[in-house]
Amino acid sequence: MRDYDGFEIDRAFDLLPHVVGASWATIWFRMNRIRKPTVTEFRNKVVEYYKMLGPLADSYPQDEKFADMARHVKTLYQKEMERILAGKNEEIEKRFKRYVDYG
Repeated sequence: MRDYDGFEIDRAFDLLPHVVGASWATIWFRMNRIRKPTVTEFRNKVVEYYKMLGPLADSYPQDEKFADMARHVKTLYQKEMERILAGKNEEIEKRFKRYVDYG
C-alpha cells in the first residue's frame, strides 16, 4: 500500500468516532435523561455505537489487491476504540465536556 492510498480512510477514522459514536451516545444519554454521566460511561457508550461500524472494517473484498488496505482499516478501527477508552481522542473528550456542561 502506498502512503497516500489510505488518506481517505484515515480521514474517515478521524471523523467517525465523534460524528457517529459521540452523536449517538449523546442522544442516548439525553433520551434517558442522564445529565451527568461519568467520563467512563460516556466513552463506553461512544465505543458501543462506534462498534456498530464494525462491518465497514470488514467490507473490502478478501482479495490480494485489498489485503494491505483491509489490514490498515482493521488496525485503525481497533486503535480508535482503544484511544476512545483511554481518553486520547480529543474530539470525544470535547463532546463529553460539552454535553455535561450544556446538556
